[in-house]
Amino acid sequence: MGLPPVQQFENPDHWDNAAEQYERTAHPFTARYAEAALARVTLGPGSDVLDVAAGTGALALAAALTGARVLATDFSPGMVARLAGSAPPNVEARVMDGQALSLPDAAFDAVFSIFGVMMFPDWRKGLAEIARVTRPGGCGVVATWQARGAATFLLLGDVRRTLFPEREAMQMPQGVLALSDPSDFARELTAAGYRDPRIETVTHDFELDVALLDEPASLFGLSPDWTSLDEAEKAAVVAEIRRMAGDHKILPIPSTALIAVARR
Repeated sequence: MGLPPVQQFENPDHWDNAAEQYERTAHPFTARYAEAALARVTLGPGSDVLDVAAGTGALALAAALTGARVLATDFSPGMVARLAGSAPPNVEARVMDGQALSLPDAAFDAVFSIFGVMMFPDWRKGLAEIARVTRPGGCGVVATWQARGAATFLLLGDVRRTLFPEREAMQMPQGVLALSDPSDFARELTAAGYRDPRIETVTHDFELDVALLDEPASLFGLSPDWTSLDEAEKAAVVAEIRRMAGDHKILPIPSTALIAVARR
């Protein structure tokens, strides 16, 4: 038997297998939120930056453009390999568990986790680790989604609830649920060792190219909400999304993130 849906996200093999698709589809979208996160801090050539659960490097690569020295970590060797292949000289990529960072205390001016810590089995440990490696006076920046997720995950969950109300949908990771309320998010950052957390919502449309529904696995293949359907159910989902799009070539999916900035 395979892993339960949420636990698949806790398995580096899942992300190794998904790295190419993630870089092609998710990376350009998450980069918009990474840019919003970077706009909330000041970095420069003298800054030491850590990106935890970096994926294929949306944040790390953008931070590198400031001239900062960037260390990008992820527990998936496949993700790290893809990031390393495109990284400039001021970005180092390493395989590392964000719940137990092999890094000294107070080593970084800014520590980011863009849609990363929220996926950890022990997300509180992840928050505590990023606080531990942030220097006094430095900042931690953490982004998470609202409770129902974003982009194709959000769309697929909504369509499943419409078509198959009796079917249990994929449960979101506990970190997503726990941090989706700003007051709860702020309290957890303070408990982790940060101070003065500021949390803002940022919304962008994920623009779903309706033509890609001809190969729906390219859109939804990362989601257990898709892989748990049979072929008839998948066809029904595609038909419903086509109905929603109507004559439009692009179906916008408004997706809201919470971006927190806190001081050490």
